[in-house]
Amino acid sequence: MCSVTDVTSAPATAPALLAGRRMLVTGVLTPRSIAFAIADAAQRAGAEVLLTSFGRAMTLTEKSARRLDPVPDVLEMDVTRTDQVASVAAEVRRRWGGLDGAVHAVGYAPEDCLGGGFMTAPWESVAIAMQVSAYSMKTLAAELAPLMPAREAGGGALVALTFDAAVAWPLYDWMGPAKAALEAVVRYLARDLGPQGIRVNAVAAGPLETMAAKSIPGFKGLKDRWAEQAPLGWESADSGPVADAVLFLLSGMARAVSGEVLHVDGGYHALGAPMGVGT
Repeated sequence: MCSVTDVTSAPATAPALLAGRRMLVTGVLTPRSIAFAIADAAQRAGAEVLLTSFGRAMTLTEKSARRLDPVPDVLEMDVTRTDQVASVAAEVRRRWGGLDGAVHAVGYAPEDCLGGGFMTAPWESVAIAMQVSAYSMKTLAAELAPLMPAREAGGGALVALTFDAAVAWPLYDWMGPAKAALEAVVRYLARDLGPQGIRVNAVAAGPLETMAAKSIPGFKGLKDRWAEQAPLGWESADSGPVADAVLFLLSGMARAVSGEVLHVDGGYHALGAPMGVGT
Protein backbone atom coordinates (compact mmCIF):
# COMPACT_ATOMS: atom_id res chain seq x y z
CA MET A 1 0.00 0.00 0.00
CA CYS A 2 1.35 3.43 -0.88
CA SER A 3 1.87 6.09 1.75
CA VAL A 4 -0.48 9.02 2.19
CA THR A 5 2.10 11.38 0.71
CA ASP A 6 2.03 9.34 -2.50
CA VAL A 7 -1.59 10.24 -3.17
CA THR A 8 -2.30 13.50 -1.37
CA SER A 9 -0.46 16.80 -1.74
CA ALA A 10 0.19 18.95 1.31
CA PRO A 11 -2.78 21.24 2.00
CA ALA A 12 -2.48 24.90 1.06
CA THR A 13 -4.88 25.90 3.83
CA ALA A 14 -3.82 27.67 7.01
CA PRO A 15 -3.07 25.22 9.87
CA ALA A 16 -5.70 26.78 12.15
CA LEU A 17 -8.46 27.09 9.56
CA LEU A 18 -10.71 24.66 11.47
CA ALA A 19 -9.28 25.13 14.94
CA GLY A 20 -11.77 24.01 17.57
CA ARG A 21 -14.25 22.73 14.97
CA ARG A 22 -15.93 19.32 15.23
CA MET A 23 -16.31 17.41 11.98
CA LEU A 24 -18.00 14.18 10.92
CA VAL A 25 -16.61 12.56 7.76
CA THR A 26 -18.34 9.69 5.96
CA GLY A 27 -16.97 7.53 3.18
CA VAL A 28 -13.42 6.69 4.29
CA LEU A 29 -12.39 3.27 3.01
CA THR A 30 -8.68 3.35 2.15
CA PRO A 31 -6.00 6.06 2.27
CA ARG A 32 -6.81 6.66 -1.40
CA SER A 33 -10.36 7.70 -0.52
CA ILE A 34 -11.14 11.37 -1.08
CA ALA A 35 -12.77 11.30 2.35
CA PHE A 36 -9.49 10.14 3.88
CA ALA A 37 -7.69 13.14 2.39
CA ILE A 38 -10.43 15.40 3.76
CA ALA A 39 -10.23 13.90 7.27
CA ASP A 40 -6.43 14.16 7.25
CA ALA A 41 -6.48 17.78 6.08
CA ALA A 42 -9.22 18.68 8.58
CA GLN A 43 -7.14 17.32 11.46
CA ARG A 44 -4.08 19.21 10.30
CA ALA A 45 -6.25 22.33 10.14
CA GLY A 46 -7.14 21.91 13.83
CA ALA A 47 -10.46 20.04 13.70
CA GLU A 48 -11.62 17.14 15.84
CA VAL A 49 -12.82 14.38 13.53
CA LEU A 50 -15.11 11.36 13.71
CA LEU A 51 -15.47 8.86 10.87
CA THR A 52 -18.38 6.63 9.92
CA SER A 53 -18.59 3.30 8.15
CA PHE A 54 -20.70 0.15 8.28
CA GLY A 55 -20.78 -3.57 7.62
CA ARG A 56 -17.74 -5.25 6.12
CA ALA A 57 -16.26 -1.85 5.22
CA MET A 58 -15.78 -1.07 8.94
CA THR A 59 -12.55 -3.09 9.00
CA LEU A 60 -11.10 -1.10 6.10
CA THR A 61 -12.14 2.20 7.64
CA GLU A 62 -10.69 1.34 11.05
CA LYS A 63 -7.40 0.30 9.43
CA SER A 64 -7.25 3.58 7.50
CA ALA A 65 -8.16 5.57 10.63
CA ARG A 66 -5.00 4.27 12.31
CA ARG A 67 -2.99 6.22 9.74
CA LEU A 68 -4.47 9.50 10.94
CA ASP A 69 -3.06 11.49 13.85
CA PRO A 70 -4.78 11.49 16.25
CA VAL A 71 -6.58 8.25 15.42
CA PRO A 72 -10.31 9.10 15.13
CA ASP A 73 -13.07 6.81 16.29
CA VAL A 74 -15.22 5.11 13.65
CA LEU A 75 -18.97 5.04 14.26
CA GLU A 76 -21.25 2.57 12.52
CA MET A 77 -23.67 4.27 10.14
CA ASP A 78 -25.46 2.98 7.07
CA VAL A 79 -26.80 6.16 5.45
CA THR A 80 -29.89 4.30 4.22
CA ARG A 81 -30.82 3.47 7.83
CA THR A 82 -32.45 6.45 9.53
CA ASP A 83 -32.10 4.76 12.91
CA GLN A 84 -28.33 4.42 12.49
CA VAL A 85 -27.96 8.03 11.35
CA ALA A 86 -29.99 9.11 14.39
CA SER A 87 -27.78 6.97 16.66
CA VAL A 88 -24.66 8.64 15.30
CA ALA A 89 -26.21 12.06 15.86
CA ALA A 90 -26.99 11.09 19.45
CA GLU A 91 -23.41 9.88 19.98
CA VAL A 92 -22.02 13.11 18.54
CA ARG A 93 -24.21 15.09 20.94
CA ARG A 94 -23.05 12.92 23.84
CA ARG A 95 -19.36 13.35 22.98
CA TRP A 96 -19.16 16.89 21.77
CA GLY A 97 -22.46 18.55 22.58
CA GLY A 98 -22.74 19.68 18.97
CA LEU A 99 -21.23 19.57 15.50
CA ASP A 100 -19.75 22.21 13.20
CA GLY A 101 -19.61 20.36 9.91
CA ALA A 102 -20.12 17.09 8.07
CA VAL A 103 -18.96 15.61 4.78
CA HIS A 104 -21.21 13.38 2.68
CA ALA A 105 -18.75 11.24 0.70
CA VAL A 106 -20.84 8.16 -0.03
CA GLY A 107 -22.24 6.89 -3.29
CA TYR A 108 -23.13 3.56 -4.80
CA ALA A 109 -24.86 2.07 -7.83
CA PRO A 110 -25.39 -1.63 -8.56
CA GLU A 111 -23.32 -3.02 -11.40
CA ASP A 112 -26.25 -3.09 -13.81
CA CYS A 113 -26.59 0.70 -13.49
CA LEU A 114 -23.15 1.31 -15.02
CA GLY A 115 -21.17 0.40 -18.12
CA GLY A 116 -23.83 0.83 -20.79
CA GLY A 117 -26.84 -0.35 -18.84
CA PHE A 118 -28.77 2.92 -18.82
CA MET A 119 -31.66 1.62 -20.93
CA THR A 120 -31.84 -1.77 -19.25
CA ALA A 121 -31.20 -1.09 -15.54
CA PRO A 122 -34.31 -2.01 -13.50
CA TRP A 123 -35.95 0.46 -11.14
CA GLU A 124 -34.92 -1.65 -8.15
CA SER A 125 -31.25 -1.00 -8.96
CA VAL A 126 -31.80 2.66 -9.85
CA ALA A 127 -33.68 3.17 -6.57
CA ILE A 128 -30.67 1.88 -4.62
CA ALA A 129 -28.36 4.27 -6.48
CA MET A 130 -30.68 7.20 -5.80
CA GLN A 131 -31.16 6.42 -2.11
CA VAL A 132 -27.49 5.85 -1.31
CA SER A 133 -26.03 8.56 -3.51
CA ALA A 134 -28.62 11.37 -3.21
CA TYR A 135 -31.49 10.91 -0.74
CA SER A 136 -29.03 10.01 2.02
CA MET A 137 -27.76 13.60 1.93
CA LYS A 138 -31.18 14.71 3.17
CA THR A 139 -31.22 11.93 5.78
CA LEU A 140 -27.82 13.05 7.06
CA ALA A 141 -28.79 16.72 7.10
CA ALA A 142 -32.07 16.11 8.94
CA GLU A 143 -30.29 14.40 11.84
CA LEU A 144 -27.14 16.53 12.00
CA ALA A 145 -28.52 20.03 11.42
CA PRO A 146 -30.04 20.22 14.95
CA LEU A 147 -26.54 19.68 16.36
CA MET A 148 -25.07 22.69 14.60
CA PRO A 149 -24.59 26.12 16.16
CA ALA A 150 -27.17 28.85 15.69
CA ARG A 151 -26.57 31.49 13.05
CA GLU A 152 -25.44 33.91 15.75
CA ALA A 153 -22.71 31.45 16.76
CA GLY A 154 -21.45 30.95 13.23
CA GLY A 155 -23.80 28.25 12.00
CA GLY A 156 -22.60 24.99 10.47
CA ALA A 157 -21.65 23.47 7.13
CA LEU A 158 -22.53 20.39 5.11
CA VAL A 159 -20.47 19.41 2.06
CA ALA A 160 -21.19 16.65 -0.47
CA LEU A 161 -18.91 15.16 -3.11
CA THR A 162 -20.21 14.91 -6.66
CA PHE A 163 -19.03 14.34 -10.22
CA ASP A 164 -20.17 17.02 -12.65
CA ALA A 165 -23.78 16.13 -13.44
CA ALA A 166 -24.34 18.88 -16.02
CA VAL A 167 -23.49 16.54 -18.90
CA ALA A 168 -23.84 12.85 -19.76
CA TRP A 169 -20.64 10.84 -19.34
CA PRO A 170 -19.74 7.65 -21.23
CA LEU A 171 -20.57 4.50 -19.24
CA TYR A 172 -21.44 6.45 -16.05
CA ASP A 173 -25.12 5.85 -16.78
CA TRP A 174 -27.42 5.96 -13.69
CA MET A 175 -24.76 7.43 -11.43
CA GLY A 176 -25.10 10.57 -13.54
CA PRO A 177 -28.77 11.15 -12.67
CA ALA A 178 -28.00 10.12 -9.08
CA LYS A 179 -25.33 12.83 -8.87
CA ALA A 180 -27.68 15.31 -10.54
CA ALA A 181 -30.22 14.49 -7.83
CA LEU A 182 -27.55 14.95 -5.16
CA GLU A 183 -26.70 18.40 -6.51
CA ALA A 184 -30.40 19.32 -6.48
CA VAL A 185 -30.73 18.06 -2.90
CA VAL A 186 -27.80 20.33 -1.97
CA ARG A 187 -29.64 23.35 -3.38
CA TYR A 188 -32.90 22.54 -1.61
CA LEU A 189 -31.11 21.91 1.69
CA ALA A 190 -29.32 25.24 1.25
CA ARG A 191 -32.75 26.84 0.90
CA ASP A 192 -34.28 25.14 3.92
CA LEU A 193 -31.30 25.23 6.31
CA GLY A 194 -29.98 28.66 5.41
CA PRO A 195 -32.24 30.47 7.90
CA GLN A 196 -30.52 28.43 10.63
CA GLY A 197 -27.12 29.62 9.42
CA ILE A 198 -26.24 26.22 7.93
CA ARG A 199 -24.43 26.29 4.60
CA VAL A 200 -24.81 23.37 2.19
CA ASN A 201 -22.50 22.94 -0.79
CA ALA A 202 -20.97 20.32 -3.06
CA VAL A 203 -17.54 19.83 -4.60
CA ALA A 204 -17.42 18.37 -8.12
CA ALA A 205 -14.07 16.62 -8.27
CA GLY A 206 -12.26 15.47 -11.36
CA PRO A 207 -11.59 11.72 -11.72
CA LEU A 208 -9.51 10.40 -8.82
CA GLU A 209 -8.03 6.95 -8.30
CA THR A 210 -10.23 5.70 -5.47
CA MET A 211 -11.69 2.29 -4.73
CA ALA A 212 -15.04 3.49 -6.04
CA ALA A 213 -13.43 4.53 -9.35
CA LYS A 214 -12.44 0.91 -9.99
CA SER A 215 -16.12 0.04 -10.41
CA ILE A 216 -16.59 2.60 -13.21
CA PRO A 217 -16.03 1.03 -16.66
CA GLY A 218 -13.63 3.04 -18.80
CA PHE A 219 -12.23 5.01 -15.86
CA LYS A 220 -8.63 4.82 -17.05
CA GLY A 221 -9.47 6.35 -20.41
CA LEU A 222 -11.46 9.10 -18.70
CA LYS A 223 -8.68 10.09 -16.30
CA ASP A 224 -6.05 10.00 -19.05
CA ARG A 225 -8.07 12.30 -21.30
CA TRP A 226 -8.81 14.56 -18.35
CA ALA A 227 -5.10 15.03 -17.64
CA GLU A 228 -4.49 15.87 -21.29
CA GLN A 229 -7.36 18.34 -21.70
CA ALA A 230 -7.80 20.14 -18.36
CA PRO A 231 -6.33 23.66 -18.73
CA LEU A 232 -4.49 23.32 -15.40
CA GLY A 233 -3.70 19.66 -15.91
CA TRP A 234 -4.99 16.97 -13.57
CA GLU A 235 -3.30 14.51 -11.24
CA SER A 236 -5.72 11.66 -10.66
CA ALA A 237 -3.64 10.25 -7.78
CA ASP A 238 -3.80 13.49 -5.78
CA SER A 239 -6.89 14.19 -3.65
CA GLY A 240 -5.23 17.15 -1.94
CA PRO A 241 -6.81 19.94 -4.05
CA VAL A 242 -10.28 18.50 -3.44
CA ALA A 243 -9.62 18.21 0.30
CA ASP A 244 -8.50 21.84 0.43
CA ALA A 245 -11.66 23.00 -1.33
CA VAL A 246 -13.82 21.03 1.11
CA LEU A 247 -11.96 22.59 4.05
CA PHE A 248 -12.67 26.04 2.63
CA LEU A 249 -16.38 25.25 2.41
CA LEU A 250 -16.39 23.88 5.96
CA SER A 251 -14.63 26.96 7.30
CA GLY A 252 -15.86 30.42 8.20
CA MET A 253 -14.13 31.77 5.09
CA ALA A 254 -17.10 30.39 3.11
CA ARG A 255 -19.65 32.02 5.44
CA ALA A 256 -21.62 33.54 2.53
CA VAL A 257 -21.43 30.52 0.21
CA SER A 258 -24.34 28.07 0.02
CA GLY A 259 -26.11 26.05 -2.65
CA GLU A 260 -22.91 25.99 -4.68
CA VAL A 261 -21.28 23.25 -6.73
CA LEU A 262 -17.58 24.08 -6.70
CA HIS A 263 -15.60 22.42 -9.48
CA VAL A 264 -12.14 21.17 -8.53
CA ASP A 265 -11.15 19.52 -11.78
CA GLY A 266 -8.29 21.48 -13.31
CA GLY A 267 -10.78 23.61 -15.24
CA TYR A 268 -12.02 20.72 -17.40
CA HIS A 269 -15.70 21.58 -16.85
CA ALA A 270 -15.26 25.00 -18.49
CA LEU A 271 -14.36 23.59 -21.92
CA GLY A 272 -16.91 23.31 -24.69
CA ALA A 273 -14.65 21.00 -26.70
CA PRO A 274 -11.36 19.16 -26.12
CA MET A 275 -8.34 21.46 -26.13
CA GLY A 276 -6.64 21.57 -29.48
CA VAL A 277 -9.82 21.10 -31.54
CA GLY A 278 -9.81 23.47 -34.50
CA THR A 279 -6.17 24.47 -34.10
